[in-house]
Amino acid sequence: MVSPEQRLQDLGLHLPAATKPPEGVHLPFTFVNVRGNRLLFSGSPKNAMDGSIAGPFGLVGKDYDTEHAYSEARDIGLSVLANIKAEIGDLSRIVGWTRVFGMVASAPGYTEQHLVVNGFSDLIIAVFGPDIGRHARSAIGVSGLPLGFAMEIEGEVQI
Repeated sequence: MVSPEQRLQDLGLHLPAATKPPEGVHLPFTFVNVRGNRLLFSGSPKNAMDGSIAGPFGLVGKDYDTEHAYSEARDIGLSVLANIKAEIGDLSRIVGWTRVFGMVASAPGYTEQHLVVNGFSDLIIAVFGPDIGRHARSAIGVSGLPLGFAMEIEGEVQI
């Protein structure tokens, strides 16, 4: 069986460093919270390769079209995987993706949030396969997100 890390390599993808909050920002929570066999990940933006927060910032439907936002959501998936890997050491410990919730800061009238969050879902299924990667999901449009993020994605996996 091919490991998730090998699938990432086969896809030509690289994980950034785990998320490093900006200097002076107090976060009274963790990006990854393990409780028994449940791993919950907090709403996550995209990381630069050094782990610094790299957005995306703005409104989808104004600052990003759906195709570009899809790519950004895929990159958020890489950041989520980096955070999970930093917490549990090996992505092969994930035995099932259970739930994903995508929030997309949207320009008035924008209605393709589901297509944007497909960038995240498609990455997870490509990396983990259709059995482990299969998940329930919601995608909603919001008027704004913390720090001006264009989107953030949270969810839960089983380990």
